[in-house]
Amino acid sequence: MNLKEVLKLADDLVFARTGKHLSDLQEAILRGTWEDEDYKEIANGVHRSEDRVREVGMELWQILSQELGEKVSKSNFRSTMERLQVSLFSHFEQHHNQIASFNVCGESRHPPDIPNLHPPNQETANTKKTNIAYHDLSEMPELGAFYDRTPELATLTTWILQQRCRLIALTGISGIGKTTLAVQLVQQIKNEFEYVIWYSLESSPTLDEFQHKLIEFFSQSEKLDSPATNQKLLPLIKYLQKYRCLIILDDVHNLFSKVELTGKYKPGYEEYRSLFKQIEKLSHQSCFLLIGWEQPKQVTQIENQNATVRTLQLTGLDIAAAREILRDYGLAEIDNYSELIHRYQGNPLWIKSVATLIKELGGCVTELLVDDTILLPEDLQDVLEEQFDRLSELEKQVLSLLAKESEPVNLAKLLENGRMRSTDLLNALQSLSRRCLIEQQGSFYTLSPVLREYAITAISRSNQTI
Repeated sequence: MNLKEVLKLADDLVFARTGKHLSDLQEAILRGTWEDEDYKEIANGVHRSEDRVREVGMELWQILSQELGEKVSKSNFRSTMERLQVSLFSHFEQHHNQIASFNVCGESRHPPDIPNLHPPNQETANTKKTNIAYHDLSEMPELGAFYDRTPELATLTTWILQQRCRLIALTGISGIGKTTLAVQLVQQIKNEFEYVIWYSLESSPTLDEFQHKLIEFFSQSEKLDSPATNQKLLPLIKYLQKYRCLIILDDVHNLFSKVELTGKYKPGYEEYRSLFKQIEKLSHQSCFLLIGWEQPKQVTQIENQNATVRTLQLTGLDIAAAREILRDYGLAEIDNYSELIHRYQGNPLWIKSVATLIKELGGCVTELLVDDTILLPEDLQDVLEEQFDRLSELEKQVLSLLAKESEPVNLAKLLENGRMRSTDLLNALQSLSRRCLIEQQGSFYTLSPVLREYAITAISRSNQTI
């Protein structure tokens, strides 16, 4: 068995489990393992840290173990693949026409030409015959490094699988890791559903376009199951009632207007309100997971009354998990690393941005981290600008007030300094809170150091423009 055959077989196995082909780093790890290199040698060859190579390797062995139904590790990878080739050859004539499951984007429980080498018991086999999985994960982003989110994963899994929640909002400030968490979640629970689809709202599809895409997905699989039957298209809610479905809507904030308080639908998109209302009210066995900076107002309004509606607001990583990011950048041992993590609120994207700046400037920037200096690399400013551009003028006024205060302030002081109606102030604070842009400590409000620094910079830039 040559290396090319090994990589092709491994790629088939990984694609069968994840719907994604081998990444360059995964392929390099397999090449090195086949040639009996250790992780340090592999890391040197691809110019990555040994810890990062080891982490990706562990994820890869886990994927292969799950797909083959046996323990796969760096030490037994070669023998496992050679044994698999022998088994494939002996079973080829018997299995070459079998397809374990259909997938619009090419995902299946087992690749078309790779039989299940560990046959399930009769009870499991009968269940799989009636519960074929259909996955369209073509729009799901590639899962990069995943830093510990064990409590959040456990919470979402419980809500979806045990409590059968119908509508879940996953929210948090930009860069906090919403999409990465959702990808990890889908990889873990996708086989519990008959249908799984990841749909990005980045292009702001109308409700008709969105529903047409989903109904087409359902109807295609039904036609393949019953080719001789002329299947009648059903309303979307009927499919959600008929099948156990998991539908992920990413970038849901694109449904809402800019320069408005959070959650106001753009003209022509108000019908999404009715869809989310149906998902909440009508009886069905499916789950919608909404990911975005903003969420529909009705989610926060009804979750206290409806046990099937939930919101999870992501906060930053803890020190141990965030330090793994610094370790990947070779900065795990810098002085005051815990203070750096705290200053950037454990936000993965913010930490990566600052780590890149420190790395590219040879580490001399760390001298600036001794005091309370907040570094705002240009790419981080671009990310924050995208979110700040969505704010209403009222919200910008409140942020400007908070940016001038080094300590948390209460409503009375904000009213006095801002000279605005109490109703306007309260609405602006509520909207900013839902956007995860302000922090509340009892009856006091404040900005994080990063957002305060950016707000001051943005205000100064705006004044210069005027």
